[in-house]
Amino acid sequence: MKRAFILVMDSVGIGGAPDAAAFGDVGSNTFGHIAQWCVDGRADIEGVRSGPLHIPFLEMLGLGLAAEMACGELPAGLNPSPDIIGQYGPASELSSGKDTISGHWEMAGLPVTFDWGYFTDKTNSFPQSLLDDLIKQGDLPGVLGNCHASGTTILAQLGAEHIKTGKPIVYTSTDSVIQIAAHEKHFGLERLLDLCVLARKLVDPLNIGRVIARPFDGDSPANFARTHNRHDYAVPPIAPTLLDRVQGAGGAVNAVGKVSDIFAGRGVSHKYPASGHEALMAATKKAAGIAKDGDLIFTNFVDFDMHFGHRRNVPGYANALEEFDPMLAEFAFGLLPGDLVIITADHGNDPTWPGSDHTREQVPFLAFGPNIVPGSSGKHRSFTVIADTISEHLGLG
Repeated sequence: MKRAFILVMDSVGIGGAPDAAAFGDVGSNTFGHIAQWCVDGRADIEGVRSGPLHIPFLEMLGLGLAAEMACGELPAGLNPSPDIIGQYGPASELSSGKDTISGHWEMAGLPVTFDWGYFTDKTNSFPQSLLDDLIKQGDLPGVLGNCHASGTTILAQLGAEHIKTGKPIVYTSTDSVIQIAAHEKHFGLERLLDLCVLARKLVDPLNIGRVIARPFDGDSPANFARTHNRHDYAVPPIAPTLLDRVQGAGGAVNAVGKVSDIFAGRGVSHKYPASGHEALMAATKKAAGIAKDGDLIFTNFVDFDMHFGHRRNVPGYANALEEFDPMLAEFAFGLLPGDLVIITADHGNDPTWPGSDHTREQVPFLAFGPNIVPGSSGKHRSFTVIADTISEHLGLG
C-alpha cells in the first residue's frame, strides 16, 4: 500500500534564496540564525531550554545538511555527520511572492508566476472605496486600523476601542492579504465570518490572495488573545494541483489544519481542523489511521510562523523546534511500508530579521519512509519537486 504525507513546518526556511535581493532578504536564514542564537546562549529559556539546538530526529532526516547545501555552512551546533535515514536537499521557489498561498500551491505543482495584488502603503493601506463598500454592505459603524500591523500588537492597541465602538480592526502586511479582527463575544464570530465572506467578494477585483478572519477574546489589552476559530478565505487555485490529481486517480486528500483554506477547499476530500502542534499531529495521525492506498495527508504546522516567526521570538521558535522533533520521531514509528513522508516549509520567517514579515529563503526537502534510500537528493530549483516526487510515488503519471 502506497500513501503520501506532506508535513509543512510553516516558515522554517534554511536561507540562501537565489533571488533574496529582490525581496530585501539577503542574509536571512530562519533555521541558521536560530541555531546560532542557541549556541550563543541567546535562545535560553530558564527552566525550559538552553544550549545548542537539540533536534536529533530532524538531523537524521538531513535538515542540517540541507541547510548546509543551501548556504554553504552547517548551522551552528549541529552534527556534521548524522546517521542519515532520509533523502535531503534544499528547494528554491519559482513563485513571485513569499506568501503562504504561493508556497503551498507551488509544492502542489502550481507555481504562482503572476503578481498578487498588494496593499503597499504602511498607513491608510486600503482604498477608501473598498472601506466604504465594506462599511455600507457590512452594516458597520466604521473600521479601525487601516494599516500594516502585527496581529498581536494591533489587538493591544485597538482591541478596547473595537469593543467600545463595534468597529472591526482591518489591517494587512506585505503579503497579499486583508485581515479582519473582531471580538468573538462583543462582535460575534458568525458576524465576523460573514464580514470576511463579503470582503472576499470585494477584493476579488484587486487580485488579493487571502482574507483572514482573526477572532479574539479577552477583556483588556493585557489578555486579548486570538482564538482557534481563525478562517482563511483564499482564491481557488487557477489550475489543477497535486490534490486534484490524487482525487482524479481515486485517492482521498486529507487536509489538516489550514491546508483546506489555502486551497479554498479545492481537491480536499476530508478536512481536519486543528490548532497547536500537538493537536495538528494528533489530527495527522487520525487521518493516517483511516488513509488507504493512494491517499495524501497534507498538514501545515502553523505555530512556527504564527507564534514565533512573526513575533520575532527566537527562544520560542527554538523551543518549538525541539518540541516538534520527538513528535515527528513518534509519528515515524507508525508509518507503513509503502508510506512516503515529505517535510518542507512554505517560506522563511527569520525571527532575527527586521520587521515582522516572511523572508525569501530556500526550504528543506526531507523525504523519508520505510522504503526510502537515504542520502542527498541534490538542490531543487522549485518546490514542485514535492508534487513530482509524490506523483511518482503514487503512480499518478
